[in-house]
Amino acid sequence: MGSVGGTRHPFHGLHGLRANPYPAPAHGHPKLKVAVVYVGPIGDGGWTYAHDQGRLALEKKLPYVETAKIESVPEGADAERVIRDFAQKGYNIIFATSFGYMDSVINVAKDFPKTYFLHCTGYKTAANVGIYDGRGYQGWYLAGIAAGKMTKKNVLGYVAPYPIPEVIRNLNAFTLGARSVNPQVKVHIVWINAWFDPPKEQSAATTLMDLGADVVARESDSTAPDSLALSKGFYVVGYNSDSSAIAKDAFLTAPIWDWGVYYTKAVEDIKNGTWKNVPYWGRMSDGILKLAPFGPKVTDEARKLVEAKQKEILENKWDVFTGPIKDQKGEVKVPAGKAMTGEEMLSFNWLVEGVVGSIPK
Repeated sequence: MGSVGGTRHPFHGLHGLRANPYPAPAHGHPKLKVAVVYVGPIGDGGWTYAHDQGRLALEKKLPYVETAKIESVPEGADAERVIRDFAQKGYNIIFATSFGYMDSVINVAKDFPKTYFLHCTGYKTAANVGIYDGRGYQGWYLAGIAAGKMTKKNVLGYVAPYPIPEVIRNLNAFTLGARSVNPQVKVHIVWINAWFDPPKEQSAATTLMDLGADVVARESDSTAPDSLALSKGFYVVGYNSDSSAIAKDAFLTAPIWDWGVYYTKAVEDIKNGTWKNVPYWGRMSDGILKLAPFGPKVTDEARKLVEAKQKEILENKWDVFTGPIKDQKGEVKVPAGKAMTGEEMLSFNWLVEGVVGSIPK
């Protein structure tokens, strides 16, 4: 989960960190204690729900693990207090799942050098602080293909949380995917300056529908736009978790997370003494990011197009931001045959051709 003014930058300044600088918890400890701190409610049906499913998968796969969780922890002083409390209680590993927890994690980690802190989406590290994230943009490109084939009006909408590189990257990927199969598509954006705010999300979706969008994608966390899509007769692309049960016939697909893939591997490595403090930016081929099953209205043609491109991504034969790519002004930003670097993708500050709107300052 990103935060206002923040960027996910897992490749910045991390070379040369020591592998596993502290020993794993002592052999014979009755349980390896793992805590997870959430920025939103587990019932959001999105980001936090997906992380909690990862925690449950961790418990199921590793019976020697005991987990604890706390939800809806505000960024700032409250987060530092909660993280410190878990460390003081002897938790061996603490996962912090929002960008805005970064400084709190760093502050607490200094005082607990034998505790492992793993922070989702941040860029600051220490000997006992690692970072992790996934390439959500790969799933968003595929969802864009489905949206581009299903629209009748050639107008798509995008509910955008914050104008940070993470969101811009996903929005651009969605647009590129849609225009790869339907060059006439335009993608309108509404910024809501929130991750989880159902009324704002629903209002944004309504605005996009009024602008002519017959498919609305939402990078926000609640399923409010999904319910609206079903009641108002437009299609929706969800995110983070599979919301097909809510959107029903309105559902196209959604990029969804399987955080248990990372949580299990990280905990196993720490226990076995093989953990290395290197940034993790997982690909679809890792299994950490998937595409939700298609909704009932998605055509066979759209399915086949998505599946063909997904195969290329899963086999690591191609990635989304490979040129030629133009910006909104029609200027080539990524030449043919070139691919954006990780650093460039992680600092995205421009919009691709086909996006209608701008990045707020």
